[in-house]
Amino acid sequence: MRILIITRNLPPLTGGMERLNWHLADELSRRADVQIIGPQGAARLAPAGVRATEVPLRPLGRFLGLTAHRAWQLARRWRPGIVLAGSGLTAPVALLAARCCGARAVAYLHGLDIAVRHPLYRLLWLPALRRLDQVFVNRHATARLARRAGIPARRISVVLPGVSLPLSVPDPLLVRAFRERHQLGNRPLLLFVGRLTARKGLREFVSQALPAIVACQPEVLLVVIGDVPDQALQAEIQTPDSIREAARTAGVAGNLRFLGQVSEQQLACAWRSAAVQVFPVQDRPSDPEGFGMVAIEAAVQGIATVAFAVGGVVDAVQDGVTGYLIPAGDFAAFSQAVLQQLEQPLDVRAARPALARLGWPAFGRQIARALEI
Repeated sequence: MRILIITRNLPPLTGGMERLNWHLADELSRRADVQIIGPQGAARLAPAGVRATEVPLRPLGRFLGLTAHRAWQLARRWRPGIVLAGSGLTAPVALLAARCCGARAVAYLHGLDIAVRHPLYRLLWLPALRRLDQVFVNRHATARLARRAGIPARRISVVLPGVSLPLSVPDPLLVRAFRERHQLGNRPLLLFVGRLTARKGLREFVSQALPAIVACQPEVLLVVIGDVPDQALQAEIQTPDSIREAARTAGVAGNLRFLGQVSEQQLACAWRSAAVQVFPVQDRPSDPEGFGMVAIEAAVQGIATVAFAVGGVVDAVQDGVTGYLIPAGDFAAFSQAVLQQLEQPLDVRAARPALARLGWPAFGRQIARALEI
């Protein structure tokens, strides 16, 4: 079986969609011959054995035009049996390429790519999504959005994203070195991992929840891992400076530390150091949180997540088991849940056997079964 994956969302871009598409290609390459068409830099970072054709990211119109041209050429020459769009954005390109070589046209949808309100997108993209042979979605709420958009229910399969399971516990010396390198001392750490966009709600958390937490736990330190996305579409950003200003205004500037992007080893040390992860995602119907993969990643590391119960987060956090789900916008309750976790931590390790079934190999098996390969 030959599978052509077409997507803008691949490393070197960062984020949950990018990780998912990388693992999608990796898992399918164990069962089929896989090629990808993706952004510049994708070839260097592609999974072993997966060939990549690169297309410049900007401007968007040029990316889509060049991607369509190269997909059409590759489909006619290589004759894949399946053409898979890594998001709704490239679904029309996948449909075109599939139709020119008699392949099945498939897409994996994440939420925003079905909810976006741009009139041109809804005029041109949604009809293409309805004509796909098969659609995968990351959660049941996205499946409902897909049905409302006119995609037949029989073509929709819910396949939850996977997670990278830790192979080992970081050496305590590395954890100590991590704390020393970033001057964290022995302070209790709240961890935020993600891109700095308005949907993630970090600035609101700093101004509306962190002061109450600091009032009870003055030594607490909010550590932020992530940065402003430089190539994301439809993303309203929150700059580190704007978040620092919110912290100064709220009187908690000394309780905030930005680390930016870090290596996998450094991230593992951060998980090991953290007392709780905060995930104050905002309820934005035009920009829904697809799944909340970072909550699963925290849980497999034994870290509880406090999050607002919005979007796909409700599928990623088991309330009272792997964390706490708070009614959207209730920052007072959010603060109390964080303090409760600091004082009486949940034993998230009890959930690890169930979480192990969410590894990327299981994700790959579900996709492969649905594709019948």
